[in-house]
Amino acid sequence: ITGIGVLLFLIVHIVDISLLGFGPTVYNEGIALFGTTVVRVVSLALIGALLYHAFNGIRIMLVDFVPMAVRYQRILFWTVMILTIVCFLPMAYFVIAPIFGVNAGNTASGV
Repeated sequence: ITGIGVLLFLIVHIVDISLLGFGPTVYNEGIALFGTTVVRVVSLALIGALLYHAFNGIRIMLVDFVPMAVRYQRILFWTVMILTIVCFLPMAYFVIAPIFGVNAGNTASGV
């Protein structure tokens, strides 16, 4: 499921970059959508999916290539979850703060 989220992000990214071909006005209007509440919430879900996907991929590689790691599946799983949450929370602040009018150092959205 997280891989599908990553794929959708890549497709959206390719589409938004391709808007440059239609001129700066079209591009700026398209990019302005990224500052909306709905897109920020979806972006937040994507960030969570990307983090989990990355950390879980490392866990899977460990299990595949380090025979002893199989014994530590539960610990590795919870390590993935904790790392995901620890990395997610600061990112969530910067993505969500502008919705509530807090300038979190993000000048790209015009806040």
